[in-house]
Amino acid sequence: MKFQSQFGSERTGIQLAPMIDIVFLLLIFFIVLWNYARFETEIDISVPAASSGENPQRTIGEIVVNVRKTGQIVVEGLTKTDPELLGMFRDIVAAYPDQAVILRGDREAAFDHIVRVLNVCQQAGIWNVSFATTPPEISTPPAK
Repeated sequence: MKFQSQFGSERTGIQLAPMIDIVFLLLIFFIVLWNYARFETEIDISVPAASSGENPQRTIGEIVVNVRKTGQIVVEGLTKTDPELLGMFRDIVAAYPDQAVILRGDREAAFDHIVRVLNVCQQAGIWNVSFATTPPEISTPPAK
């Protein structure tokens, strides 16, 4: 019979199964996070340009409200009506009184649609509203 000594043991190799599990968990985490962030901002909305716009630090839990040029209100990929948006905002303000909202209005949207969303924010008690803009395009003068 072969007995192992109590002081010496066989060399064990690197355990790859736990490392592969961690890599797959990280991969799933980033895919889910990317998918969630994709719905935050509507791709087909082109916000107006402003030279004085800033790129402030994003805060955790801020709500991005997209207003399409047709007047549709989209929050997290879901189309909302004014009463639905008001109900959602009131529920959020009850839990978080200083809730931040970023309003992304399409540059071709009528001003009435933007004011409609601002009225809903005011009715819900949201005072921290920002407008999303893009930097203006720098046009180069034609060469002579």
